[in-house]
Amino acid sequence: MKKKHLSIFLSRLEGFKNPKPELEQYRTPGDVAAELLWMAYSLGDIEGKAVADLGAGTGVLTVGACLLGARKVYAVEIDGEAVEILRRNVENAGTRNCVEVVHADVSSFNRRVDTVLMNPPFGSQRKHADRPFLMKAFEISDVVYSIHLDKPEVMAFIETFSKEFGFQVTHRVTTNFEIPAQFFFHKKPLKRIKTRLYRLERSFSKGI
Repeated sequence: MKKKHLSIFLSRLEGFKNPKPELEQYRTPGDVAAELLWMAYSLGDIEGKAVADLGAGTGVLTVGACLLGARKVYAVEIDGEAVEILRRNVENAGTRNCVEVVHADVSSFNRRVDTVLMNPPFGSQRKHADRPFLMKAFEISDVVYSIHLDKPEVMAFIETFSKEFGFQVTHRVTTNFEIPAQFFFHKKPLKRIKTRLYRLERSFSKGI
């Protein structure tokens, strides 16, 4: 499957029906998901690997990882309504045998995996909402892919926070992330924000 075909396929998956602002439930756009997944695939971090999608939402990254040959994907999601949609997307994509849905908070997930893929909350509604996701990712894997706002202060935080847990940034890619109006505080029908896709890898000179 080519990256553009992956992007189109993921864009057609069912999205949130009742997104919750406190969870910052924004659907990961197909092109952004495909960019992250293709980077991970190209670097040998998906095919044949055990993967965790932390805060899986409706399963965009989960389904994409399976389509690119992941051996197993643990889709960890706390919201029950999102889990129902996630299960439908997994079923409709023909990836059921690849996925184990974990209906729980990410903090309670303790399986060791080869790779973590995630689009954590940006922290717009709750400051530092991405930290529990990063901490869990650093705990369960040596390789982490994550999406964050493209701001100097966020970049500095990712660099510093990663180092504290013995990780380093190996790759970063800037993308446009489109957010359709879905909450009462959205003033425009569509907003484009700059995000960065990060690949973080444990530096074995320093463990957790």
